[in-house]
Amino acid sequence: MNASETYRAIKSNMQKTIAGKDDVLDLVIISLFCGGHVLIEDVPGTGKTMIARALAASIDGVCRRIQFTPDLLPSDITGINYFNMKRSEFEFLRGPIFSHILLADEINRATPKTQAGLLECMEERCATVDGVTYPLETPFMVIATQNPLESMGTYPLPEAQLDRFLIKTSVGYPDFDSGVEILRRFGEKRGVKNEKPVVSLQDVRDAMDETARVYCHDDLLKYITGIVEATRNAPGVVLGASPRSGLSLLMAAKGFAILYGRGYVLPDDIKRAALPVLSHRLILTNSEMLKKNAAERILNDILSRVPVPTEAVFDGSK
Repeated sequence: MNASETYRAIKSNMQKTIAGKDDVLDLVIISLFCGGHVLIEDVPGTGKTMIARALAASIDGVCRRIQFTPDLLPSDITGINYFNMKRSEFEFLRGPIFSHILLADEINRATPKTQAGLLECMEERCATVDGVTYPLETPFMVIATQNPLESMGTYPLPEAQLDRFLIKTSVGYPDFDSGVEILRRFGEKRGVKNEKPVVSLQDVRDAMDETARVYCHDDLLKYITGIVEATRNAPGVVLGASPRSGLSLLMAAKGFAILYGRGYVLPDDIKRAALPVLSHRLILTNSEMLKKNAAERILNDILSRVPVPTEAVFDGSK
């Protein structure tokens, strides 16, 4: 099974549960293929958790959920060393971080100390407990959800945490037809409709390897760098995109190429990936933060100004 077939199998299975949100499903699957993480931000009841559960149910791997609360501790995520009375020695009890898909529900309700417990896991793919480092299996993906409206009892994610999410997206309200379909599907019984996995862990690993091998011409690498650099000088931006952002944009563009069955990146792939990859990484001025969709507007302006490579070099040949 190649990467495109794996993508279609996962998406088709997720569509049995999620109605009318194909663009969000694409972003979640792209993040999985790129070895990245997803932050889904939206109001309650729009299906954030359901999307994560639908993806988890589609993959034959270990999937766990953490309900983030103010009293959650870092050790509740990574695990602890406990003393085994029978063996008279300490043993490591693994936490839920040792999984393939981790649903971090309402992540902004945990304290900054607990949020920091995810930093090493998300970037280094390992967890250090009492000086001992334990590697995480591949794939490892965090799907975090948060409610953007409530501020009581929440702790905003720091920039270092946000920068570790490959993609940030929102679900939004369904259109009329999708709303009717949701009522039809879940009017009698709620829950994920795709309990049986459709792809194996090896299928996902193969898709990740194939995505990493997608060809990107040097002119497009310069195009990505130009976009990232433009964010650092854009009006209304205090701190622009980091070098990690450029790598994330490249990987997401490769993911879009896989979705369209190509082995090479086109400028349109980069443009499609720019907003979900870069918008949450920009630190804006106070006046810009008060404006609706300010980061998206700034990025659209940058995309309209940065010259797009026009030479006929995007046929996949070097």
